[in-house]
Amino acid sequence: MGLTIAYIIIGIYSTSLLLIFFYSLAQLNLLVNYLGNKKINEVAPKYNLLDAKEIPFVTIQLPIYNEEYVVERLLENISKMEYPKSKLEIQVLDDSTDKLTVEETAGRIKALQETGLDIQHIRRENRTGYKAGALKEGLKIAKGDFIAIFDADFLPEYDWLKKTVIYFKDEEIGVVQTRWGHINRDYSTLTKIQAFALDAHFTLEQVGRNAKGHFINFNGTAGIWRKECILDAGNWEGDTLTEDLDLSYRAQLKNWKFKYLEDVETPAELPVVISAARSQQFRWNKG
Repeated sequence: MGLTIAYIIIGIYSTSLLLIFFYSLAQLNLLVNYLGNKKINEVAPKYNLLDAKEIPFVTIQLPIYNEEYVVERLLENISKMEYPKSKLEIQVLDDSTDKLTVEETAGRIKALQETGLDIQHIRRENRTGYKAGALKEGLKIAKGDFIAIFDADFLPEYDWLKKTVIYFKDEEIGVVQTRWGHINRDYSTLTKIQAFALDAHFTLEQVGRNAKGHFINFNGTAGIWRKECILDAGNWEGDTLTEDLDLSYRAQLKNWKFKYLEDVETPAELPVVISAARSQQFRWNKG
């Protein structure tokens, strides 16, 4: 009996070591791919934004829901985006249920409209499909050939569009995804741990996979889609919590290419309390 238990324990231990070994080989492969990726973007075809005829029309979508504390900062940041106004549209997809927040958002949008910015406040009668439903609703009337998406806590740099939309010169590219940054990385030990874990994903894993043409996913924000790609892949669907992953894989199964830009960082805030971080991780894993 004792000998049998010993064999079982050794078997479990050996299997675990073997799995760890295979995982390590996979990570090593990603590292090799990552190191060999440096020059790919340098030789990629790009739009010449100095030529007015090559500047594509872009729609920025901002899906928000009761973002009382960050919506003003978001709108101020996006309004500073350096891109020809005649080629830029901004959709604030506001599913908020807080009347005061809605009114304040509407007031800020009106003030921006008076500056000549093409920005629209889009409200729905119901929240069917949640974020995916809001994105799908906005897409129906979007003027742009390319759709940039930012969650409420993301703050792209003023030249973000100029660094990303240029890669759609390659007509096979359906998505350009940028790397998440962290405004409050050094706030606490918790934020430092989260930043470390996310950085590993957004550098080694995403770049390593993308370098060899393996599937990667749009991360729900801080990226830009070709409108044709969204429609060809079946559009946004709200039947899963991870609508970004769902549409990403459907698009790549349709042979659309994804481009990941490690050098373009889009900063955002990390959860600063353990309950918020746990809730975020639970949602991602449940999806």
